[in-house]
Amino acid sequence: MVGLHHAHPGEGGFLPSDHGRSHKRGAGYDDHAAAVTLTAAELHRAGIGHRLGLQTEIAHRPGSRFVQRADLVVRASEAGVPVLLVEVDCRTEDAHDLVAKLRRYWEWGRLLPKDAHKRTVDLVRSRPDAIEHVDHDKRLWRRFYPPTGREGLVPLAFVFADTTTAKVANTVAALEQDGRCYWAPRRYGTLYPKAITALDYRQAVPVVITTLEQLQEHGAGAAVWRRIGRDGERTLMAALDNPDGHALYRAQEARAEAEDKQRRAAQREAQRPVCSRCGRKFSDERWEEITVHRTAVRAGDRSVCGPCRADDVAHQEADAETVRLQAATPPEPEDSPEPERGRGWFCWRT
Repeated sequence: MVGLHHAHPGEGGFLPSDHGRSHKRGAGYDDHAAAVTLTAAELHRAGIGHRLGLQTEIAHRPGSRFVQRADLVVRASEAGVPVLLVEVDCRTEDAHDLVAKLRRYWEWGRLLPKDAHKRTVDLVRSRPDAIEHVDHDKRLWRRFYPPTGREGLVPLAFVFADTTTAKVANTVAALEQDGRCYWAPRRYGTLYPKAITALDYRQAVPVVITTLEQLQEHGAGAAVWRRIGRDGERTLMAALDNPDGHALYRAQEARAEAEDKQRRAAQREAQRPVCSRCGRKFSDERWEEITVHRTAVRAGDRSVCGPCRADDVAHQEADAETVRLQAATPPEPEDSPEPERGRGWFCWRT
C-alpha cells in the first residue's frame, strides 16, 4: 500500500496566473492538457484554490501495480473545499473508463498506511467490509490530504470539455448506474428505520460533474456543479454538502428517541394498576413492590395501593400490639365470700 506522489513545483504541478477565459491553446499543448489548464484557471479565478494549491498529475496507487493519476488536485480550505480531485474528459474516454477511475479512487480511500497498527490490520483482513469500521483519520488518504469537512472520502469532480450534451448525459447515466456502489450513500442502521430518512455518506466518494463550457461562461463559483445522484445544479460547496447526511441523522435520531421514550411512558402508564379499595393509581414504588419476586412475597394484598397497604399494616400492627399488651398483663383476682368459721368437735358452745 503506497500512497501519493506530489508533483514538484515547476514540473507541471502549478499553474501560471495569467490564464484568462480567452486563453488560446499553445502549440505544445494537446487538447487534454489545455482543458486541464483552462479548468484550473477557472477554479483559480473563482477563488477555489491558489497557484500553490493546484497540482496536476498526482499519482494514487490503489493496488500494487496500477497508478491512478488525477488530472488536477485542488486545495482550497478558505473556499470550503479542503481537497478536490479533478478528472477532465475530452471525449477520449468512454463512460466505463470513468467508472473504473471512480472505483480506483474509492479503493484508494479504503487503504491503510504501511505502519498501521497490527490490530487494525488484522481487523481489516478479517472480512471485506471491516475497513468501514476504521476511522478515516487512520486511513492512508489522511496522510496526504486534510479532512474534507464533510462525510465520505476525498471528493471527485468530472469536468467534460469539448463534448456534446448527449455524451455527457450518457456518461452521467453510466456513472449513476454502474458506479452506484462507490458514490451512493446508504441507509443508517438504526432502531427507528421509519423515522430516519437521513443517509450515511461516510464510505462514499462524493462525485460532482460540470463542463468546461459552463465554467467559462458562468464561472466556477456559480451554480454549475451537479452532484451524482441528485437533481439540479448548485455551487461547488452546496453540491459537496450533505444536508441529508449525518447532522440530519443525529437530529432525527434524537427526536425519534424522545418520541419513543414518550410512547413507552404512555404505554406503561396505561398498564399502571389501580387500587381496588380507593381507586388511586399505584405509585412506581408500590408497582415494583408487587411485581418483583423478592418483595412481592411481603407485599400483602396486591390489589391495593401503597397508602391502603400502609393502613392495613398499621391496623395489623395495632391489633398485634393489643394482643401483646393483653398477654403481658396478669389477670385480676376474682372476689370470693369470707369463709365461714369452721365448727369442729372442740368448738365451745355458748
